[in-house]
Amino acid sequence: MKEEQNHFIKNIEIKNFKCFENFSAEGFGRVNLIGGKNNVGKTAFMEACYLANTETRQKRLKQIIKNRYLIDIFTDLYAEIGTQYIDNFLEREKKKYTIDINIDIKTNEMLFKSSNKVSDKVFDLLYGTIIDNELEQKLDTILYNFDKNISKFRIKESKAHCQSNGTFYHINELGEGLNQYIAFIILLLTHKNAILFIDEIENGIHYTNLDKLWEIILTISKEQNVQVFATTHSKECIESYARVAKKLEDEEIGFIELGRENNEITSIVYEYDEIINQVEQHQDIRGW
Repeated sequence: MKEEQNHFIKNIEIKNFKCFENFSAEGFGRVNLIGGKNNVGKTAFMEACYLANTETRQKRLKQIIKNRYLIDIFTDLYAEIGTQYIDNFLEREKKKYTIDINIDIKTNEMLFKSSNKVSDKVFDLLYGTIIDNELEQKLDTILYNFDKNISKFRIKESKAHCQSNGTFYHINELGEGLNQYIAFIILLLTHKNAILFIDEIENGIHYTNLDKLWEIILTISKEQNVQVFATTHSKECIESYARVAKKLEDEEIGFIELGRENNEITSIVYEYDEIINQVEQHQDIRGW
């Protein structure tokens, strides 16, 4: 194992967490894509990784619930009564479960990007980290390479805007896919040596842009030494992932295929050569 990758998750054991009764998997890479049928546990797998640290578990579980159930219009309501509701929810849902991974994550930064669009408030905070790290120009260049119609991303009056043909538009006018893309690119650019979880990575991204998406993620994750786990339902997304990894000769990838066997969740973890071979042989590896 490379010294600088000691913080990467390489294996996991999950007992009695959501749909996982007795699950284990190993052999993860720097960038990992997770496939499987609906309700097989793709998101739950990432949540288990995110919750592995018992000391921060309750705080992170609250964050997961917020990400999954709240959108912009509920932000103020959550501030008033949501905290109490979530505390009560956690108390009712307590049960004994264990999650073990190969690393001590007390000092590791973990970031969870849900499939929900990002609010102006969150973008305002994220862009602050871009300014602090003097990465405005780099972010603009990455956006332009992804979409030649977008030249800049800025926060104006605490709201997220993108410049197109010389005019700034609120990000909601330009599609949900761009919202998602900018969010996890900022997370990658501003968090070295972290672990990033992205739910439904292809959400809102047209299939013709998937190669650009994976090229950016594979490149920046390597520069920043960030481990990535992402879920997908999309055959095109899996094919693009393998195609771009082969083009970049990036062998630090993995594909985790989840399925049900005797009513229990199990998995196959493919390393670089295996995932390239499966895709080039037109095998369907989206779960069973």
